[in-house]
Amino acid sequence: MKKTIQILENYWGHHQFLPRQEEIISTVLDGRDTVALLPTGGGKSVCFQVPALAKEGICIVISPLVALMTDQVNSLKKKGIKALCIPGGISYQDLNALLDNALYGTYKFLYLSPERLQQELVQNCIKQMNVNLIAIDEAHCISQWGNDFRPAYKNCNILRTLLPLVPMIALTASATPEVVADTVLQLKLETPAIIKSSFVRKNLSYQVHYQEDKLYRIEQLLKKSNGSAIIYVRSRKNTVEISQQLNSLGISSHFFHGGISSEDKNTRLEEWLQGKKQVMVATNAFGMGIDNPNVSYVFHTQLPESIESYFQEAGRAGRDGNYSSAMILYNDYDKILIKKQFLDSRPTTHQLKTIYRSLSNYFQISYGEGAFTTNSFNYVAFCKHYQLNTLLTYNGLTALERLGIIQLSKQFGRKSVLKFKISSDKLISYLEQNPTISLIGKTILRMYGGVFESETSVKIELIASKTGQSVVTVINALEKMEQEGVLDLKLFHTDASITFIVPREDDKTINSVSKALEALNHKKESEVNAVLHYINNDAVCKSVQLVGYFGEKSAENCGICSVCASQKSSPSKKEIQLISEEILLLLEERELSSRILSEKLTFTESKIVFVLRHLQDVEKIRVNTKNEYFLN
Repeated sequence: MKKTIQILENYWGHHQFLPRQEEIISTVLDGRDTVALLPTGGGKSVCFQVPALAKEGICIVISPLVALMTDQVNSLKKKGIKALCIPGGISYQDLNALLDNALYGTYKFLYLSPERLQQELVQNCIKQMNVNLIAIDEAHCISQWGNDFRPAYKNCNILRTLLPLVPMIALTASATPEVVADTVLQLKLETPAIIKSSFVRKNLSYQVHYQEDKLYRIEQLLKKSNGSAIIYVRSRKNTVEISQQLNSLGISSHFFHGGISSEDKNTRLEEWLQGKKQVMVATNAFGMGIDNPNVSYVFHTQLPESIESYFQEAGRAGRDGNYSSAMILYNDYDKILIKKQFLDSRPTTHQLKTIYRSLSNYFQISYGEGAFTTNSFNYVAFCKHYQLNTLLTYNGLTALERLGIIQLSKQFGRKSVLKFKISSDKLISYLEQNPTISLIGKTILRMYGGVFESETSVKIELIASKTGQSVVTVINALEKMEQEGVLDLKLFHTDASITFIVPREDDKTINSVSKALEALNHKKESEVNAVLHYINNDAVCKSVQLVGYFGEKSAENCGICSVCASQKSSPSKKEIQLISEEILLLLEERELSSRILSEKLTFTESKIVFVLRHLQDVEKIRVNTKNEYFLN
């Protein structure tokens, strides 16, 4: 391992590996298939990057997100390591050029999305490469029982066929024993070494608190902290509202969700990473690939949909090793809401047939046709047209994707179709006379073939990136060229695209997956029940509960979570009696929130909240829709 230590020192500046890294690297170098389970921030990338550098040839890395691939490639380049990624939305010529670079350019890493593996050109090129290792990052995405299942990940097993003798490493930060077993099966790993680091985070305090005024609690904590924070919510509307409220309170924040442009996402992320904004209020779109070591708090103001997603999101706190908190703030309505969103709106086989048939009719797909056709999709318009329940339909579309019937791409980007109306000679002359848009026009010519012959789909964000211009500038240039008769332009905004994977067969299509649908519905029920059990269980250390969910049984009490802290400071029987009497006396006058009660009473907030829950349990008080307590 002397050589690997030297590589670690030369490129990363570290003198020793983190726990389990050395064992994983040694196993990979022995040529054995490996499954590496390391917690968020546990140094997964080093586990395949170091052995790949220690061997001749190139390492193929499969990663689920373009942003994640780009970040890793840029990081490697800064270290002087040759690496490249092949993004989506590029021309055939550009794709061919990048593959040639990978084949002949002494590169050490080639990053691909699983979707790229479907292309015959890519597969043929891979067969010619001197590949030393295959790395599947976020490997839990291959299992339909995993929280972040992506149907395209099933294409990863083609690499076993293309490169049968090349060792494979699958890496994940959150996988139950069931998901690990399915991952091994799907990737066709041969007697793999399964190496797991402890999921215990000794510096991370897992907090679960019943709280009516969630923003007040967050405000109090953030005004005492200089560290960054993430607030996870479930709707886009909530990201905007909470961000605005925080800014009005003097706490700088951005909001982040799937509906904002790529340009805005990058700007907001950069400002947050640089500390220009303290808080990022986000949906789960703010996920994999986000690495900020200075996160002191991760808040969930609504219950997470699964323990897997919560563990990953909570794990973004405290990566610098300093004390940090991951806090769930909930009330009684949140318990109702999670059941309504994820259990009461699960599609039955009959309902899924209705959604699938409506989808096929919406795009005018004939019986027996439609396989591998892609359509721009306006979700709201679709639901309105067929008078479908929006939540049920969304869960139905998600189920259709998990079952391999469709592929749903929520890209929320500007898509354009254009065709030049003038000849190439006249266009060149026009661009020479219009220097402000010359670069944009010439970039389009380089990126897209056939723009003179037929309508061509182009990506505005990609053109902007290639030219170094803003999205607005590119759009303005295209609209100017349209006004001056240079091109025909169709610019529109979609909220998704749908690719049909199988031919339309209506009932037959859904009948073939009905058992799998039942299994998915059962899985979702288990996930929701696990979340509810987690927040309700105040007898077992929160850290022990979490790591136990992932099969780790030997964990000791953390001493810093909300359960451990409450056991140290639980009110005595006498205190419970005194606090109860005072609360009941105050509630005789009027209905009051826990915040008001805490201000009126001299006891600590934690003890007051404890007694309030006790009084609810013995049915002496109840809570109204305004989260105010009143006598029963």
